[in-house]
Amino acid sequence: MGLLQGKVALVTGAGSGIGRSVAEAYAREGAKVVVSDIAEDNGLEVVQSIAAAGGEAHFARTDVANAEHVRRLVEETVERFGALHVACNNAGIGGAAKLTGEYGIDEWRKVLGINLDGVFYGMRYQIPAMLASGGGAIVNMASILGNVGFATAPAYVAAKHGVVGLTKTAAMEYATQGVRVNAVGPGFIATPLLSAMDEETLAGIAAMHPVNRLGRPEEVADAVVYLSSDKASFVTGAYLPVDGGYLTR
Repeated sequence: MGLLQGKVALVTGAGSGIGRSVAEAYAREGAKVVVSDIAEDNGLEVVQSIAAAGGEAHFARTDVANAEHVRRLVEETVERFGALHVACNNAGIGGAAKLTGEYGIDEWRKVLGINLDGVFYGMRYQIPAMLASGGGAIVNMASILGNVGFATAPAYVAAKHGVVGLTKTAAMEYATQGVRVNAVGPGFIATPLLSAMDEETLAGIAAMHPVNRLGRPEEVADAVVYLSSDKASFVTGAYLPVDGGYLTR
């Protein structure tokens, strides 16, 4: 029996990269999965992949920066599968690479809207649904940059620090009500977010990690599955780096 057998899970930003790996891992562990993404073609491809492997999934197009979209996502999940037990708030963007004193206001708002507001909106509607379902587990996708700074990424760093703080706060609030809330902090992972970088730049980024390579999406998904399962029943409010040692520097 899988770690999430009989559970209902949803994943935002599940059309590619880490989100896709998490959705597919949830399904392998027995969960019924709602695949959410703003890119419909990508999301439907993930649903088909899960179905081909014998799992059950449903696609729901969602812009996580829109609170009403997220509310409808949670409602659709419960209507489709009857409950909500697990959620991974993963959707995010990198944003522009500019110094703080040159960062565009609209770009700042876009990054914060998706990377931080989107996580809040997720928890705002997921928590009541989980309480009604008898409890559950939320995993928010932070970053190593939720713990340290990084030049030319002020919006991303601010958002991911915010995700860590929001995670800890919600964990405190609902610890006695059967809802656990944790965050994962990936290092630099080989996903479409890095696709625009050349080989030399990627090699330099890999070298920032003591293991001297980029992470793989499935390595992050393994940590998410653990935190989402009863194996982590005494874990809440945690920030778990999956970073090849990046934060040891």
